[in-house]
Amino acid sequence: MVESLEETKVYKTVCMLCFQVCGINAHVKDGKLVKVEGMAENPMNQGTMCPRGLNITNYVYSPERIKYPMKKENGKWVRISWDDALDTIAGKLKEYKQEYGARSVAFSVGSMGAEDIEISAFAQRLRGAYGTPNFFSIEAHCFRSRIMGRLLTFGAYPLEDPDNAELLILWGHNPDQSEPAIASKINKQLEKGLKLIVIDPRKIPIAKKGDYYRIKPGTDCALALGIINVLITEGIYNKEFVVKYTLGFDKLVEHVREYTPEKVAEITEIAADDIRKIARIFAGAKATTIMQGIASLDQQINGLQTSRALAMLMSLTGNYAIPGAWVNNPRMRLTNLMVSKDYEDDPIGMEEYPLFWKLWGKASPYGRQMDLPDVILSEKPYPVKALITTGGNPALSWPDSNKVKQALKKLDMLVVMDLFMTETAELADIVLPACSFLESYRLAYNYALVAGISYAMLNKKVIEPIGESWQNWKFYSELGRRLGYEGYFPWNSDEEVVEELLKPSGMTFKQLNEEHPEGMFYGSRIYDINEKGQINTPSGKIELYSETLAEAGFDPMPVYKEPTQSVEVNPELAKEYPLTLITGARMVQYSNYQMKNIPEIRQLAPNPEVDIHPDTAAALGVVDNEQIQLETRNGQILSRIKITEDIGPGVVSIPHGWVGKSAANILTENKPADPITGYPELKVIACRIRKI
Repeated sequence: MVESLEETKVYKTVCMLCFQVCGINAHVKDGKLVKVEGMAENPMNQGTMCPRGLNITNYVYSPERIKYPMKKENGKWVRISWDDALDTIAGKLKEYKQEYGARSVAFSVGSMGAEDIEISAFAQRLRGAYGTPNFFSIEAHCFRSRIMGRLLTFGAYPLEDPDNAELLILWGHNPDQSEPAIASKINKQLEKGLKLIVIDPRKIPIAKKGDYYRIKPGTDCALALGIINVLITEGIYNKEFVVKYTLGFDKLVEHVREYTPEKVAEITEIAADDIRKIARIFAGAKATTIMQGIASLDQQINGLQTSRALAMLMSLTGNYAIPGAWVNNPRMRLTNLMVSKDYEDDPIGMEEYPLFWKLWGKASPYGRQMDLPDVILSEKPYPVKALITTGGNPALSWPDSNKVKQALKKLDMLVVMDLFMTETAELADIVLPACSFLESYRLAYNYALVAGISYAMLNKKVIEPIGESWQNWKFYSELGRRLGYEGYFPWNSDEEVVEELLKPSGMTFKQLNEEHPEGMFYGSRIYDINEKGQINTPSGKIELYSETLAEAGFDPMPVYKEPTQSVEVNPELAKEYPLTLITGARMVQYSNYQMKNIPEIRQLAPNPEVDIHPDTAAALGVVDNEQIQLETRNGQILSRIKITEDIGPGVVSIPHGWVGKSAANILTENKPADPITGYPELKVIACRIRKI
């Protein structure tokens, strides 16, 4: 497991600062982490490192780390023991369950719950033992919409295979900023002749290496339908594939007849001839893969249907289950630690969005956190008295931050476990210190879920926990034991937890720790559409027409709808807020809301910036780097102007994950927009800029 290098030990482990979970070599001397470098053997990053990874040492040893449990007394933080903290929390939970029922307590995990299975698995295990249906995650407004779109079409969740593609379409996706490890691979493929099309409201740097099409924000679904129209009317779709593997093509032919290139050009502001050009290049390539943005296409009124339309494009061109297209791969079989239970109530928000919760009999463990603030504030349909949150920062990451903060303040008890005093932690009654990923053994398993790589590694414990910080599984286990659920929490060490998770996989802790410290492959991409599970819909066909959607009262095929705050839908709002705001642009220096408090990172990107076109700046009378106030009907933030021709006139783009008075979700609204998922609109928002 350890290679000696004089007095320094080098551990092959991973970085868990984002969902890519890149491989790293961690250098430890005298029990202290002294250096981190990229791990060449890891198939995800192949030795590359982003600014976050290069600053892991500064992150782990930040003087701002929470080191001890704390309780708020008279508005001030007072250090307490773990026993005091656990006894207090357990006592309150018993009271709430007796007086209001188990449903009065909610659990939530943030994006770290996706990278780190320990967080999500143990939070769900405790909530199951306790008996509350209310468990929330980022999937209520991010990523799950895309998964559902592909599931409804293929009955599976295929992933991109750019390594073997002839043509790559980046649709609302900027991998250089959001997925640097994948971007490194793409750039190498571009040097070898990979063709590139970029569809985005912003001309991202990688667009200079291919064909770029600037799209009007929020009109992606219309463009996809327009391309489908060209494929069908010109007869350049894969006829053999469509006849053999798809269902509903005849209905699709009629459905897209109205989405002519000329009509779609008026909607998207992409020329009709360019729409035809995209379709012809797409159809002519031997293997094409579409890589869509993590949230850019999800967080729109057409979110799920846009993902459906992209899946149809891939199907019509036969780009499924072949090298370089969308392909499935074996996923790691892990122990399901959730406690199976029939809850007294459905999770909050599920009544109006049944497919978000349950598809073909398979239930999601997640409630819709979008509805939680209103439930807390109104106490309808019932009171929610407490929230326990780990691995996330809902005060900033959930839409309509001001309402979320108001709701969090109303709770009788808010418990936050984190490494740092986040905005959510500041509102808490009890704050608990969490270990970093270098201070405990964990399982790095999600390569198959995010990159199509059937590979696993052991995240090694390379240093001792800072202060009195604990692993998340330990917190939930100790709390569960105090609540009387000892039988549900028999594990007493990191090693035991990892071993338990690995049981169905056939792997062992020893294998990953000693025999294969660099990680192990357990499968490869499946390039055979006839193999079991490749098409797993109720009909056994790729469903262009979805009977499931029709039976649930939704459009069985994508229908383009205008964004609710567009000038076409709401001209009066546009008079007051004439600009179009898109939120969510990633910054490679930061991972969501993390790292803003690390000086070495902050100096690389010290300020949030508002990207606007020179014509927009001239009309407003603002100059580069000028501080301004950006306003929507929901709130206002402070930021600085960045004038660039890489964005269209009248469009405003702000970065994701900023904090303080520049937090994007101060501007957003917590209103359901997508009729199927209830996702909010975070990408097409009416706004204005004021000089200050």
